[in-house]
Amino acid sequence: MKELKYKNYIGTVNYSKEDACYFGIIKKIKDSVSYEGYTKEELEKDFQNAVEDYIAFRKEHPEKVAL
Repeated sequence: MKELKYKNYIGTVNYSKEDACYFGIIKKIKDSVSYEGYTKEELEKDFQNAVEDYIAFRKEHPEKVAL
């Protein structure tokens, strides 16, 4: 698994040996949104939740601009 895809969003997949977990960020957005999980299944679910939260945030705050 190199990338995650959900609702036209793409996320990275990385693994931390030190923390023994997977983590990633949503690519090609101006904001910084991350997610994590101890298994690939948890990572994918947290990615999907992060995308849903990001979509909801952008709808509620269209005027907010990422720095």
